[in-house]
Formats: sequence, structure tokens, C-alpha cells
Amino acid sequence: MTSPVYVAIDTPDLAKAQHLAGQVRHHVGGLKLGLEFFCANGHHGVHEMTKFGLPIFLDLKLHDIPNTVAKAVQALHMLEPAILTVHAAGGRAMLEDAKAAAGVNTKVVAVTVLTSLDDGDLSDIGVAANAPDQVRRLADLAQDAGLDGIVCSGEEVAMAKKAWADGFFVVPGVRPAGGAMGDQKRAVTPRQALDNGASILVVGRPISLADDPDLAARAIEATL
Repeated sequence: MTSPVYVAIDTPDLAKAQHLAGQVRHHVGGLKLGLEFFCANGHHGVHEMTKFGLPIFLDLKLHDIPNTVAKAVQALHMLEPAILTVHAAGGRAMLEDAKAAAGVNTKVVAVTVLTSLDDGDLSDIGVAANAPDQVRRLADLAQDAGLDGIVCSGEEVAMAKKAWADGFFVVPGVRPAGGAMGDQKRAVTPRQALDNGASILVVGRPISLADDPDLAARAIEATL
């Protein structure tokens, strides 16, 4: 069975990214490449990472006017990412255009509420709803717009899956039991996230900063 764990490779250094991918390739299900990696390495870097034979999750969190996002998605066609993120807060038209512009083999998922935010942070930016209510509202919007799924924390994924049975749910900010939270405010363990309905789990620093990343990946895989 393919592992649901995607390792987050958040470094601008292509050689370091390749080294990490090579270490963990047999115990993860895919590679998540975010803004830090993409801004430094672009299309070339993504092409190099595909050589490990793992699905690529391109986590760019696109958020702009509908036409701009659609053209950005089209510009990514040749990379054929397995998963691509956009921000749900961009609105229905943007979400619809992003999905229409994506390749047939790319799942477009909408970021709802970042796992680094809590209710106080939402209030600071003018969102009156608490995190679960905001996730539910944006998940409904993403589903209505024809997207494949959403990104949400492990605390909200059970609620989202209950309302969207065939949705694809990406859960980031996952932390092994007893692990440091870092800048994550709404994190759960990998096992909890999977039991709650996650389709894939994004794990970064608990693997990438471990003394032995392969051993860390295997330890997480064993809990699943």
C-alpha cells in the first residue's frame, strides 16, 4: 500500500532537497514542494525532483484574480503535478477557473485555514467565524466550485469528510506524538489525522530535521 505521507521539502537548496528525497523515497508516498523551493528552483527544480519517481504535490497556494490564477495553472501544465493548491479565499470564480485550467491528472485542492492560524488570528484579519466554521464554509465553496478537495487541519477533517464523502483531504501540520509544535497551532498526530479522514498527510520538520530522516519516516509509517 502506498504511504499517505508526503514529505514537505522546504528548502531553496536543490542539492539538499534531492538528498532528502533520496533518503526517504522508500517510506513516503510523495514529495511536497512549496514556495521556498519553487521560488528558488522553478520548473527545473521540479523536473529534477520528479526523477525520484514519487508524485509531486506543488504547494503554491495560488491566490489572485481568476484570469491570473488560470494562466498560472496553465503555465504549470508541463510539470504535471499530482496535487496543486489554491486559496479558497480567492472566491468561486477563481476556484472554478483554476480547476478548468488544470491538467486532467492534477488534483486542485483549496487551502481553507492555515494550520498556523487560530481563532484569534482569524479575528485579527476580520473573520468573525471560528476555525472549524470557516473551514466548513470554504470547504462548501470548494466543493460547489468543482475542486477535488481541500487543505485543512486534522481537527477539522472529520467534519469536512462527513459533508464531502468523496473529497480529497490534505492535512498538513502533522506532528508525531510528543513532537515539537513549532509554528503550528492546530496540529494532530499522523494516526489521528488518518483516522479522522485525511487522504494524505504532509509531514515536514519531524522528518526533514531528524538526525536520520529515513528512520523518522519509517517510524511515522509504522504508526499508520
